Amino acid sequence: MKKVITYGTFDLLHNGHINLLRRAKELGDHLTVAISSDEFNAIKGKQSYHSYENRKMILEAIRYVDEVIPEHEWEQKINDVVNHNIDVFVMGDDWEGKFDFLNDYCEVIYLPRTVGISTTKIKNDMKKINNA
Repeated sequence: MKKVITYGTFDLLHNGHINLLRRAKELGDHLTVAISSDEFNAIKGKQSYHSYENRKMILEAIRYVDEVIPEHEWEQKINDVVNHNIDVFVMGDDWEGKFDFLNDYCEVIYLPRTVGISTTKIKNDMKKINNA
């Protein structure tokens, strides 16, 4: 079985997220998604609309996702790859080159982002709507 992993916050789920998950799943038989815990988001200076538990529940309902695990710190990726027997690590191409150190443990693939959509864009659009 070929195992794939990807990471993200996955707050305010949108078609860009679904495209990433679908393409990641197409690279293997099993897709693990590591999502930022609420505590890790705080360390990164981010705040999610949905709690970790709600984001986990939403992702678990998506047909492309086989397993959801928490991401507690930047440094856990090597351990996740080793402990979950991962063959392919996938991230959006806005992270290109940042995770090449994982090539010693698995294949690293950067997928093109979906143009015109992001959680940041949704949040900014909602602020504009609320201010109008």
